[in-house]
Amino acid sequence: MKPKCKLTGADGNIFNLIGLARKALREAGQRDKGEEMTNRVYEAKSYDEALKTIMEYVDVE
Repeated sequence: MKPKCKLTGADGNIFNLIGLARKALREAGQRDKGEEMTNRVYEAKSYDEALKTIMEYVDVE
């Protein structure tokens, strides 16, 4: 189950969004998924691809 993560209204800097998503995953006991997500986001070719990757791991509010 994906944890909820409030990204709406947050600073849109991708590093900030990664941090918020990682925090949500960590608090849900999914620290390993946070690391996996971060690595995949860093490999993304665009901002949109990075956002889609984050949304695979957390339910965005």
